[in-house]
Amino acid sequence: MIPLLEVKDLCFAYPNGHEVFKNLSFKIFPQEKVCIVGKNGAGKTTFFHVIMGLLRPIKGEIILDGKVIWTKDDLRYLRKKVGFLFQDPEDQLFCPTLLEDVLFGPLNMGFSRVDALDKAHQVLNMLGIEDLAHKPPYTLSGGQKRLGALASVLVMDPELLLLDEPSSGLDEEAWQNLVQLLQNLNKAIIIASHDTSFLERITSNWYELSGGKLNPLENRYNETR
Repeated sequence: MIPLLEVKDLCFAYPNGHEVFKNLSFKIFPQEKVCIVGKNGAGKTTFFHVIMGLLRPIKGEIILDGKVIWTKDDLRYLRKKVGFLFQDPEDQLFCPTLLEDVLFGPLNMGFSRVDALDKAHQVLNMLGIEDLAHKPPYTLSGGQKRLGALASVLVMDPELLLLDEPSSGLDEEAWQNLVQLLQNLNKAIIIASHDTSFLERITSNWYELSGGKLNPLENRYNETR
């Protein structure tokens, strides 16, 4: 089977010379759910930013559906198929209301307003936040903002989700609802998180980011699945 996403021999360093990745390689297959754990500063968020083209590696390849991603057109293709939930939801919420934030992607993809509204309401309802649709994002709690940002990602129906600390700030009910949603979602998912209870419920393969590489961990975490 061809990987949905493959990262080959990735090297990345910040302008100050801090080296984050050293020939890092990784594969994920369709509908596979994996997680990345590691200490603060290990590079989990940076890894997602490199995949999405927000940071340019020194060397290495990002390959989606067997196609090397390099040009601006390639990145546009990748961003249609890969949805990214930022660690800070305020990076994704910029419209006057939450509904308009969720509508933004479908409308820019050419959906009619009627179809975009239908998709937006479905996703907001799925996440249990439809009652927040007409509220300004700045009035929402941290957990509500996170779910709103996730709605703006899910509404685009990507094949792969990159989720950076998706359970942070959620109350118990929202946490349980999100667990159930991600368990039943037929998509490939990579979660970076410190919430091991959350990861145990969703992911089948674990990787630790350490020393600039992603190292597979034994599946001893999956006893609850």
